[in-house]
Amino acid sequence: MAAPSALDTLIDLAHRETDDAAIRLGNALRAGEEARQKLDLLQQYRDDYTDRCQASLTQGISATHFMNFQAFMQKLDCAVAGQRKVVDDTQQRIADARAAWQRCEQKKMSFVTLAERAGQAAVHRELRREQKQNDEFAARRALYKPTSS
Repeated sequence: MAAPSALDTLIDLAHRETDDAAIRLGNALRAGEEARQKLDLLQQYRDDYTDRCQASLTQGISATHFMNFQAFMQKLDCAVAGQRKVVDDTQQRIADARAAWQRCEQKKMSFVTLAERAGQAAVHRELRREQKQNDEFAARRALYKPTSS
């Protein structure tokens, strides 16, 4: 078993790794939220543009205007699809960062458990040593005690 000071060093290192992993997870979560918001904005813009075009269609529009609408809708659809891919990628990065953080946390807790066990073992050894000293002292005292008969 490692010395307590070595375990303390490992715990400190694991704690730093866990903190770094938590920061990376937080960054990934923020990036995921930003990507989701951008997707929502694009979809909302697409829906608004579709509604405006539908209103224009009921009033009648030129063929050129309709072709421009269709071309722009294709570009919007591409942008939405691209942003969905970004959202999917960020979700994967979030899952990876969360798994990394959990591994770091588990590693840290393993070191903490080892340190606790080492501490308990040291306390147990100390108690046995004290008990042995007390037993030896009592035995010597009984041996040298004058008998009163």
